[in-house]
Amino acid sequence: MATVLSVSGSPSASSRTGRLLRHLDQRIAAQGHQVIPLDVRTIPAEALLGADFRHPAIVEATELFARADGVVVGTPVYKASYSGVLKALLDLLPQYALTGKTVLPLATGGSTAHVLAIDYALRPVLNSMGAAHIVQGWFTLDKDITAHEDGTVTVAPATAEALGQVVDQFSAALGRTPLLAAAS
Repeated sequence: MATVLSVSGSPSASSRTGRLLRHLDQRIAAQGHQVIPLDVRTIPAEALLGADFRHPAIVEATELFARADGVVVGTPVYKASYSGVLKALLDLLPQYALTGKTVLPLATGGSTAHVLAIDYALRPVLNSMGAAHIVQGWFTLDKDITAHEDGTVTVAPATAEALGQVVDQFSAALGRTPLLAAAS
C-alpha cells in the first residue's frame, strides 16, 4: 500500500500530540500502510534554527517527505497557530515538498478557541507546499487524551470515533490520489 510519514510537531518528548499520533499510526498501519514516524523535536535545534539545509538530519527529513505517499502532520496549538519547531522544519523543506501527496492535518490544544488553527494557520502552508489533497483535519482537546505511564494513550470515546473516521478517510484517499511526478 502507501508509505505514510507521521510528523509530530511537538517540542515535548511527553506530549499528548506525539502520543496521539503514535496511537493513530497503529490504525494506519493496520490498514496496510507503512508508517514512518518523525518527531521534529529530535532534529538538532542548531540545524532547524540555523537553517542548515545540508545538515544530515535535515537531509534525512527531506528524503522522508520525498518518499512518502501521504503525510500526517500533528501539532499542539500555541498562540492560535502550529508549533514553532514544525514551522522551522516546514521552512527548510523544498517549496513543493508535498506535491502529489495526501495530507492529514491534526492539532491538539487546551481550548476550543483554537479549533480553527488547522484551517487558518496550518492548511494554507500545506497547500502552498503543493499537497495534492488535504483531507479533513481534526482538532482534539487535551482533556480528551489521557497519557499513561507506559506511553500508551486513551482517547475519549466520542473523540476516538471522530479521529477514526478522519484517519479512515485519509487512508482511503491515499488509494484515490494519483501520484504526480516530482518536479525535476
